[in-house]
Amino acid sequence: MTTVCPALLTVADVTDTKTRSPEYRMAHGMFMGMRRELLDDAFAYRLLPPMGTGGPVTRRLPRSIREYVGWFPHALVAGAALVVLAIGYTDGQPVTGFVPAAAVLLTLVRPVGAFWLSLVTAPFVSVLSGFWDGWPWAPTSFAAHVVVLTVVAARTGPRTSAWMWALTGVYGFFCEAVLSRGGGAQTAPMLVVSAFALLCVIVLHTRRQAKEEVTAQQTVTAQERSRRTLLEERTTIARELHDVVAHHMSVVAIQAEAAPYRVENPPPELEQAFATIRENAVAALAELRRILGVVRAEDYEAPDAPQPTLADLDSLIANVREAGLTVDATVTGAARELPQGVELSAYRIVQEALSNVLRHAPGASAKVEVAYVLGGLGLRVLNGPPRGLVKPSPGAGHGITGMRERVAMLDGEMTAEATEGGGYEVAAFIPAPREVREES
Repeated sequence: MTTVCPALLTVADVTDTKTRSPEYRMAHGMFMGMRRELLDDAFAYRLLPPMGTGGPVTRRLPRSIREYVGWFPHALVAGAALVVLAIGYTDGQPVTGFVPAAAVLLTLVRPVGAFWLSLVTAPFVSVLSGFWDGWPWAPTSFAAHVVVLTVVAARTGPRTSAWMWALTGVYGFFCEAVLSRGGGAQTAPMLVVSAFALLCVIVLHTRRQAKEEVTAQQTVTAQERSRRTLLEERTTIARELHDVVAHHMSVVAIQAEAAPYRVENPPPELEQAFATIRENAVAALAELRRILGVVRAEDYEAPDAPQPTLADLDSLIANVREAGLTVDATVTGAARELPQGVELSAYRIVQEALSNVLRHAPGASAKVEVAYVLGGLGLRVLNGPPRGLVKPSPGAGHGITGMRERVAMLDGEMTAEATEGGGYEVAAFIPAPREVREES
């Protein structure tokens, strides 16, 4: 029975709150917000972490000094506590400075609890110091409470800052109206000074939060852009792969169908074998079109011209030379016919690398190296630093992403990095083992 009653009371309270007037619900919501910000776990342990040292000023400091710069906020709070103690000594009442200074130091570990300690002890500090002209804020309590409000606001948020400022005003005016002995009052100046301090903290807090949100949004946008570029490149590769494989499978099907007619009186086993080859080729071609056809756009049309190969590199280099780029091309090894996918990917990599030189390194010269080796094909495109008055256009790395994707789909390796002289180098190796044909 005892375990059921709290749940029933909670449901009753919620139902009762919903049937109340809008004013009551608004006041109840405000009270619950204040309770959540300042009463729940008010004295919870929350150690102030070290300050980040990656800012535009701190990262320029020597490493030996940068290690200690992270503790600058802690030293600042400790310095404020010493100032509060010094105010107490100046007024001739050093004992009354210890409690406000302790409240300032408490902001490093229990920020909300430090606010309550500074607020509640203010009248007692005034009584102990015999200070009635600024009731209930003695000079030490006044300075300490402004510091406490500022530090706690920096560690929490704007909503907590507003509640602390409001409670400070209510508590101060209550002490003036009920507990005053006719001296002067300092609650109004306290509210004005603390309002300026809290406003500065809230502006900085909001600016930092907006900057973090913008940075996070830019990171997400860059990731989405890179992912979209990768998907587009994969779509292009899938289309080209479809065209290459479909062409060869169609040739296989046609040759298998025509082969029996080229032999006089072929045996039935041979005719059946060729028929089986044709059926498998047609079935594979249909399945390939079904799988890869989903990446085709509805308005996509296959190119009428054949896909480019390494034999077309001379015309590609001639075109970029006409655009003003100085290119030296070198081919090493015994040139041989490679699989069409390798030829097409190699051509696209060289094409994209030279396009990047034109866009990002105007005035620079480039060197293209194609190496036919036993295990495959090596590519290297190297350019020098930009020269001249034309400024390089910024790049997002989408071309490099596409090249890496092409090489990865062929189980190759690729590197793209800046050189020591200010240029850029793209190097790739695409495996393509030499086919061994047996003479019959």
